Amino acid sequence: MADISFDDFLKVDIRVGQVLRAEPYPEARKPAIKMWIDFGPEIGEKRTSAQVTAHYSPESLVGRQVMAVVNFPPRQIGKFMSEVLVLGVSDAQGGIVLLAPDQPVPIGGRMH
Repeated sequence: MADISFDDFLKVDIRVGQVLRAEPYPEARKPAIKMWIDFGPEIGEKRTSAQVTAHYSPESLVGRQVMAVVNFPPRQIGKFMSEVLVLGVSDAQGGIVLLAPDQPVPIGGRMH
């Protein structure tokens, strides 16, 4: 992968949000969960669809803090418009583990 400049990195707006609501997304091609995430007063509530069913149920996501890219253009995922990209890492079996602060932080905070 090519090197990028620090200015390139600063263009990616990664914020912490809190999952307000989550529900199954059975219409998705791959198993997924729809989430509504609060990013605080500056950004507000945004929604996303994520393939995180290996480790999370909709109920386990509500109230959880997550990290997400908030400045990508919206993307149509089936019949659902995804407005942010939640961040995660694949485990050894390919299941996604969400990235999140290891301590509670104010929602809307930008990653530095």
